[in-house]
Parts: sequence; C-alpha cells; structure tokens
Amino acid sequence: MSVREFVVLGTASQVPTRHRNHNGYLLRWDGEGILFDPGEGTQRQMLHAGVAAHDINRICVTHFHGDHSLGLAGVIQRINLDGVPHPVTAHYPASGQKFFDRLRYATAYRETVRLAEEPVAADGTLARAASYVLDARRLSHPVESFGYRLTEPDGRRMVPRLLARHGIKGPDVGRIQREGRLDGITLEEVSEPKPGQRFAFVMDTRLCEGVDALAEGCDMLVIESTFLDEDAALATDHGHLTAGQAGRVARDAGVRHLVLTHFSQRYTDPSAFERQARAAGFEGELTVAADLVRIPLPKRA
Repeated sequence: MSVREFVVLGTASQVPTRHRNHNGYLLRWDGEGILFDPGEGTQRQMLHAGVAAHDINRICVTHFHGDHSLGLAGVIQRINLDGVPHPVTAHYPASGQKFFDRLRYATAYRETVRLAEEPVAADGTLARAASYVLDARRLSHPVESFGYRLTEPDGRRMVPRLLARHGIKGPDVGRIQREGRLDGITLEEVSEPKPGQRFAFVMDTRLCEGVDALAEGCDMLVIESTFLDEDAALATDHGHLTAGQAGRVARDAGVRHLVLTHFSQRYTDPSAFERQARAAGFEGELTVAADLVRIPLPKRA
C-alpha cells in the first residue's frame, strides 16, 4: 500500500524554542523518503517521529544557512552507521559545495553507503523516478536558495459505467490498463484523465517568480511564513515571507492544502499565522505546522 505523507521534524526559523526544533521534514512518497532541510537536532527528532535512516532515499537542501543544514553531519553519519542498504542522493545549491563538504566530513566516521552528490546550479529537472519528477526553482534570499517540487505523471482513472458498457470486468480490467487496448476497445474509451499529485517545498525567500512556479496547482504547498504581516518590511529585508504573502501565493496558485512553517521565535500565538493567511483569501485546507505532526497528502478525486 502506497503512503504519501509529510512528517514535520522541526518548525523554528533561526533560533529554536522550547517547543520548536530547527527545520527538518520528511516526505514519504510511496516507497521513497525525501528529507528536506535537516537543521540541528534532526537526528533526534527523527527518533521521536518514528523516522529511520533507512527511510531516506534523497536529501534536498534549499540553502546553507545553519537552521536548514547543520543537521546534515549527523544525518549522513547515521545513514552510514545504520548501513542503509540503498544509495542516497543529495541535492543542494552548487554554490554551497564547500559547506556540504565540511558537513559531510565534519568528523571521522566509516563510510558504508554510497551518497551521490547532485548539486543544483539552475532551474530544471533533477530526477525522474517511477512515480514523480523532481524539479528545482531558484528563490530570492541573501544566499543562493532553491525550492523543490514533485510532480506525479498524469494517469488515467477507470470508469465503472464505461467498463460495464463494453463488458469489461475481472482480470480484463487490469489487462486493458497494462496493454492500452482489448478486443478493439482502447483504454481511453473506458477511462478518464487522472492528474498526478503535486507537492512543493518553499523555504527562505522573498516573493519571486520561483515561488509562484513551484506553488502552481499543488495539492500540498509547504512554505515558510517566518513573519506576520505587520513585519512585512523586516521580512523583505531579510529575504522571507509573511503569513499573508504565503496565503496569497497559495490562493493564486490554486493550492489544495497549505502548510505554514519556519516561524520566528518573536511570535507566541501560532493561530495568528492562520488568521493572516485566511485574511489573504486562501480557502483551502490549512495547517500551521507543529513539530512531529504527520500530514497526509490530499488524495486526488
């Protein structure tokens, strides 16, 4: 049975709090796990969340500020310590190669797992897997930063009344799905288009074209909302978004489920982020992320 869920490991921005660890997120996508932005303390948060090193197939780092990357050293060493049986691929801004190297080899350890380094230097497709295409888009932050997007290839959904009309049932349903034709009847005659799921991960950035491109048509958009709207000037100056800006992005992009995260320690009322995102006109499902929660991706109808 395929599982698609977003596991939140940490939700703080630059400074962790008593209730919020530094960033860290795992996307479970069928049989794969993609770890995003492992900040300091991610390895311990994985333990609390029931996430094992064996669950990680890819690591995607948006940029090399400490709250998004200092946990790399521990995570990489844990992958090797546990002898993860499959190769792991790491994506990160190419301009930060020296930081990745320092974190990968921060201390002595025995390398037992093949870790493939695939740095990101420009917008485009990074990988094609059986159930998704992984793309990156450049964001706007004081250091080079990229957001990531998974897109499931479009498929087709079988329509019972059309199958019945053509007398197709039992094993023949699977056969026409696999072969595309059965006794002169095409798959298109007994099915309808089924758009693939779309997921985007947008961290530290100002509003820019990359944000809009990543968010467009997403079933789930995970996006930073470091500041509240009253501090919009501060957000722009430091290369961040407000809750209202995140809400408007999601509204205009037709996002189904908006997940807000990466909160400044200056705010003590999480509900204020939801109120401002709603005031911006977003009407879909909305989650103000908290450490260790699990959020299922919305199912396609």
